Amino acid sequence: MKKTILSLLIFVFCAAPAFSQGFKSDVSKRGTTAAPFLSVGQGARSVAMGSAFAGVSNDVSSIYWNPAGLTKAEGFQMMFDHTMWIADIRYNFLAASYNMGDMGTIGVSFLSSNIGEMRVTTVEQPGGTGETFTANDLAISLAYAIRLTDKFSLGFNPKFIYQGIWKMSATAFAIDMGVQYVTPFDDAVLAMSISNFGTKVQLSGTSNLVLHDLDPGSTGNNGKIPAYLETGAWSLPLNFRVGIMYNPIKTGAHNLMVALDATHPSDDYESINFGAEYSFDKFLFIRGGYKSMFQQDSEESFTAGFGIRQNLMNNVAIVFDYAYQSFGRFTNIQKFTMSVNF
Repeated sequence: MKKTILSLLIFVFCAAPAFSQGFKSDVSKRGTTAAPFLSVGQGARSVAMGSAFAGVSNDVSSIYWNPAGLTKAEGFQMMFDHTMWIADIRYNFLAASYNMGDMGTIGVSFLSSNIGEMRVTTVEQPGGTGETFTANDLAISLAYAIRLTDKFSLGFNPKFIYQGIWKMSATAFAIDMGVQYVTPFDDAVLAMSISNFGTKVQLSGTSNLVLHDLDPGSTGNNGKIPAYLETGAWSLPLNFRVGIMYNPIKTGAHNLMVALDATHPSDDYESINFGAEYSFDKFLFIRGGYKSMFQQDSEESFTAGFGIRQNLMNNVAIVFDYAYQSFGRFTNIQKFTMSVNF
């Protein structure tokens, strides 16, 4: 059974980059996928570390970055993350995980967007028709991770995806998969993950129903023939990550963690993410990083943040994390995360 699972993972990880080779390497491929909200990183800790988290993943936020990391999430963990994105878009992410020991770890997550109301405009009424509409995104997932050995873990995160805008909507199904391996070299971690491997997205709804004139140049014919406007199907933003994590300092109250991820997205250039985290007495955490290093025409760059962990009675801990991400000419990103660990 283990050999079958490993063979399947090797096939998917090797095949994933091939699926995103439909364009030449000198073309960015931006704007060629649907559901871009799936590419917005979740969890202030990971974003503050430059999104270099495939090898670091060891808490409930692993459900987004690398589900294999859920095996390191002790006990019961729950987190709520709020993202202040560009163009006044807000994202809310809720996740929970429970470690069942030798039986593995299960997790659930819920991601939604809040874009707010916008005016309906037409060619004839560019100032607005008096109507309003909104657009929303949703992703719900159920994850499972298990240790195959004391050094090797793997995880899966199947999910349901929904997008809606006014009278149109679309659904899709996808899966995230990941592995982590603790090497003999001072316990450095090697990791791989693939995100959003799934079906295509195709909008449909009452706006597909139109009235069509087969021959606009003729008179006397029926110019209002009921017709169906067909929309195209678009792939999800597939992303393949390879990462490494290393602890150069882990003495007494001081701990320093550095991480690096190489990413291969299907809708952008390849890039490198780098991050570091310093912790004092497992109470105060200072983080920094750089996202999308070496990526052409990228607006993303430096990241920074901090975290505070307060232990309460009965092994209960509350964690607050904050992240800031530079976004060039756009509004800079801020993230706030509150976690509870039992």
